[in-house]
Amino acid sequence: MSQDLNPIEHLWGILKRKVEECKVSNIHQLHDVVMEEWKRTPVATCEALVNSMPKGCCLPKRSPRLDRYITLVKAYKMSMELDVFVGNTTIMDMDVYQLWLDGLTVSDAVKVRMDEGALLECEANAEVLTSDTMDQFRTFQMCERLLHSPTKVGSQLLYQIPAQHQRILIERYYEFDSVFAREVLGKKLSKGTKKDLDDISCKTGITLKSCRRQFDNFKRVFKVVEELKGPLVENIQRHFLLSDTLARDYAAIVFFANSRFETGKRKLQYLSFQDFAFCAGQLISYWTIGAVDSMMEDMDVDLEKEFLHELKDLKVLVYDKDMLDQHKILVCAALRGKIKVYKLMEANFKNLSRALINLASKLTHTKDVRDLFIDLVEKFIEPCRYDRWTVAEITLFLTHYTNAAHCLGTFRHQMIWDRYMGVIKSCILQMYHE
Repeated sequence: MSQDLNPIEHLWGILKRKVEECKVSNIHQLHDVVMEEWKRTPVATCEALVNSMPKGCCLPKRSPRLDRYITLVKAYKMSMELDVFVGNTTIMDMDVYQLWLDGLTVSDAVKVRMDEGALLECEANAEVLTSDTMDQFRTFQMCERLLHSPTKVGSQLLYQIPAQHQRILIERYYEFDSVFAREVLGKKLSKGTKKDLDDISCKTGITLKSCRRQFDNFKRVFKVVEELKGPLVENIQRHFLLSDTLARDYAAIVFFANSRFETGKRKLQYLSFQDFAFCAGQLISYWTIGAVDSMMEDMDVDLEKEFLHELKDLKVLVYDKDMLDQHKILVCAALRGKIKVYKLMEANFKNLSRALINLASKLTHTKDVRDLFIDLVEKFIEPCRYDRWTVAEITLFLTHYTNAAHCLGTFRHQMIWDRYMGVIKSCILQMYHE
């Protein structure tokens, strides 16, 4: 090796020459070239080489696969040459991280990695793979307490974690299984519910360790945001650095935990977490205190009591016979010839209208608020499903049913009506599975 070149420059020169000779164009060829120089090249040099690759170079860019290769190569070199290895950047394999998040043991994680071809891919043996997996798991466990306060991850000095890895670590740590969230949705986030995690683990097939992590994350987010004022989703994003989609899912969990909506009855079992999360988003956006004043002292997941009280005024649409008849005439005129279930709709109009209006008038009572979704299913969705309404037909009906009320001369509650029906229509369409 030339005395004028440091090891990185030397190895880079070799690779650059072979690239120019078209002998290196992919990860496997890179591996072969590096292995040729292996006995004369320190591990740190190999890693620094990959990190130093210029943009536009035809050598492969950093990738989870390449990171895994570097990690195993380091483990191999350490086992052959070193008693102690001191490094700077904390190397994390995101595939192994997912196995750790899933609650697998080291031995189970090693088996998964072997089944995925890690040994062939990196030319390592089972002992090296086990050692690497144990090291990765130990690193994740030490980092876990930082992930409980995501805003501290970027400012701490103990672990040198690249910014892109910080984002992935946080996002994946707070991701959750929808089937698990569905099981705890609407329940109090307390020790009593945590005792049920064994049963939930057996039912869903999710490891108990993963169930506990997810449940503790729900509790942690709820505890932080319940004392904050302002928009719920923004508060979650600000304090936990989550993506917009994940923050909205957490907002739904917080909303259901706060309002304790009934979600566990048999007739509601067909609804998924995403069905409920969508409805939660609608309710938060249009029916809560935060929908009116985004800087209320309390978090914006409490339903606005004044609005719920005003919903009683909508009873005039079914208790005033003339207005009920006129409403029916307008809706029927708009739908005649447009839906196959027209005759059934005409015959059942008053029952359907009463179901929607009576539901609104009862929302001043806490129990009736909690029963919102079961009432929608039993009083409106099931009758329509029995008569084989399509989603398109329900969409047309609810659209004209809402609009027709504006044409009733003596009806004076249009703003409350639109605010109520906008959410009800969206929720029904989400919950109606043909």
